[in-house]
Amino acid sequence: MPKIDLHRHLEGSLRLQTLLEIAREYSLDLPANDVENLRPFVQITDDPPNHEAFLSKFEVLRHFYRSPETISRLAYEAVADAALDNIHYLELRFSPQALARVRGFNLAEVTDWVITAVRQASQDYNILVGLIISLVRHEPIAQAQEVAHIAYDRAGQGIVGIDLAGDEVKYPPTPFKPIFKTAKEVGLGVTIHAGEWASALGVRQAIEELYASRVGHGVRAIENSQVLKLVQERNIALEVCLTSNLQTGVVHSVSHHPLVDMLDLNLLATLNTDDPSVSNLTLTDEYVVAMQDLGLQYAQLRRMVLNAAASAFLPADGRQQLLAHFHKLLPENSLPVGC
Repeated sequence: MPKIDLHRHLEGSLRLQTLLEIAREYSLDLPANDVENLRPFVQITDDPPNHEAFLSKFEVLRHFYRSPETISRLAYEAVADAALDNIHYLELRFSPQALARVRGFNLAEVTDWVITAVRQASQDYNILVGLIISLVRHEPIAQAQEVAHIAYDRAGQGIVGIDLAGDEVKYPPTPFKPIFKTAKEVGLGVTIHAGEWASALGVRQAIEELYASRVGHGVRAIENSQVLKLVQERNIALEVCLTSNLQTGVVHSVSHHPLVDMLDLNLLATLNTDDPSVSNLTLTDEYVVAMQDLGLQYAQLRRMVLNAAASAFLPADGRQQLLAHFHKLLPENSLPVGC
């Protein structure tokens, strides 16, 4: 089934075999020397369902950004893997500061390496890709401002949006308001991680203070009728990631996930992967989970794809073209060939 992924982190999309090859090339001291033994250190296996366990995987993953070549390869492969999963439009988000930290690379140069690699992969695999730069709540505001200006300068030149991720429990979004106001003014899309580990209030703050037109996860919005009303009135798209929410303890079982309620309320819910390598899944897997565990039917899956097309960080004509593309590929009353 042709699909769209609006919420996928580059840093959580790394091939395990590639990690081993990078480790050998740069003589990295890994906790394991083969894929299966490396897996528990960089991927959710038998871990408890909480965000500390989930985020711990990135402590190992951050050591692999060793050179321009490795960063370019990892970005290229992330796009290739999406295309191989029949994703026709991908928005891939990344944190330049995360890619630059271990070796002290220049943040602007790191960003350009990713842009160039993603552009080449999109051509090679015939997939449309937009890049989103992620700022981090719990890192210094001065660094966020530097990274934001890199995004502003590349608006429409590979970068389509800006994001705020990180610890939403301890770090409120208010200090970032000027950054996102400028992002909106220069034409970047705004998506904010909110309503995942903290309350529905974070969703309201994302919309009212940070100018978000999309919310990453947003599952806690269902807990507050006023926030739900705001989401409906503003046509805010929700970037839902089922398996990630289960693995981080946001929901206790997939069957309790509010995605069905979101669709019943006609919210602009979309289905995405978050960190496919860390979660050991594809977007196809997420669609299977939605069908088997939540009982969603083809019409609902199709609606989520069209919601994503309508919410893509593209110019208005680009969104219309994307919608037309998927209306053609996903007939209203029958499964597409291959489903």
